[in-house]
Amino acid sequence: MDKVLIVEDSKLFGQLLSRRVADDFHAGCVVKTTYQETVALLEEDADQFLLAVLDLNLPDAADGEIVDYVISKGIPAVVVTARLNEETRRQILGKRVLDYIMKGPHTLDLLSSTISRYLRNQDITVLLVDDSGLVRENTRKILETQHFTVVEAGDGIAAMEQLKADPSIQLVLTDYHMPQMDGFELTAEIRKSFPMDKLLIIGMSAQGDPLLSAQFLKRGANDFINKPYFEEELVWRVNQNVEILHHLNQLRNAAIKDSLTGLYNRRYFFQAGGKLFENARRRNLDLCIAMIDIDHFKNINDSYGHACGDQVLVDVAKTLLDSFRESDIVARLGGEEFVVMTSNMDKAHCRDHFEEIREKIEENLIIADGYTIQATVSIGVNTLLEETLDAMVRQADGLLYQAKESGRNCVIID
Repeated sequence: MDKVLIVEDSKLFGQLLSRRVADDFHAGCVVKTTYQETVALLEEDADQFLLAVLDLNLPDAADGEIVDYVISKGIPAVVVTARLNEETRRQILGKRVLDYIMKGPHTLDLLSSTISRYLRNQDITVLLVDDSGLVRENTRKILETQHFTVVEAGDGIAAMEQLKADPSIQLVLTDYHMPQMDGFELTAEIRKSFPMDKLLIIGMSAQGDPLLSAQFLKRGANDFINKPYFEEELVWRVNQNVEILHHLNQLRNAAIKDSLTGLYNRRYFFQAGGKLFENARRRNLDLCIAMIDIDHFKNINDSYGHACGDQVLVDVAKTLLDSFRESDIVARLGGEEFVVMTSNMDKAHCRDHFEEIREKIEENLIIADGYTIQATVSIGVNTLLEETLDAMVRQADGLLYQAKESGRNCVIID
């Protein structure tokens, strides 16, 4: 993460903000206390900052001038202020800030949540569907301020084409009244292929019929907004729904993935691997299972500490993950042991591929806690289609044992 600029005339509060950002996001912070200090800094180098946290009223700029200046430098801003009335609120939102936060007991928590949201949103694409170009333009500007990527469609048919072409879309914001395919029809059509926990839909309408929201929800929408909307309501509803989807994905990943390495876990390997195995048996496909073990891993933990050992596990896992296709299964079975299942790879290519992986791991020098660590792995590869998945894994494990008995840092393939 790049640096965060904090402009706050209270040195104590500025230090509290800086410490919280550094702790939560491992980001460097630069703290300034005046408008002039900030100008001198940004005129020299503004590109180093990912975003800024700004006090609205500074000793040498009491009317929010700091917000306009920082945004003019292309830096997204979060405003922190001790006083807020309706006029000030309207002025802040008119500056297209990421958010505003009142100073108080929960300021640090709200700031951390806002930054987390900003970082998360950069990976999310929103499909905006409305037959009014003006509405799309205004809504797009609001969403882009929140760091979303926005694509547009003028009707439901064009929206379906966009969804098929862009798998990064996670939210559809759609009007009700549109030519060719209205919002109800679009929502129902989307739900044929995308469940509610994989793709969000928020309906919108200016017709003012209270039944519209219920009809949208019954057809599979996650939420509904009346038009014309308050900007804050749109931002809040969109971000709240995205956060719910994010938490669902976290729960789903927690059930099937290893928390340290991000690889699939043992449970998922035997669950998904069982289906892949049965498919290979029916269609007589080539199937390969490899067991991989980090050599002398206990010595790494004893010599450098468990934090370094964890970093070795993470680096080896990344090398493995980068070396296979999405259709393959790469999992951590436990400890320093990994397993890979791959299909349609002939035996000759299989040997070369795993030798290449072994060499990559050996040549990769891992930097952790100031130490430079070289790790090696032993690999047992079974290319014979057995009667059961368990039998294939046992055979690969036996070949791994042979690799270790042969001096480690080698590949034994059957």
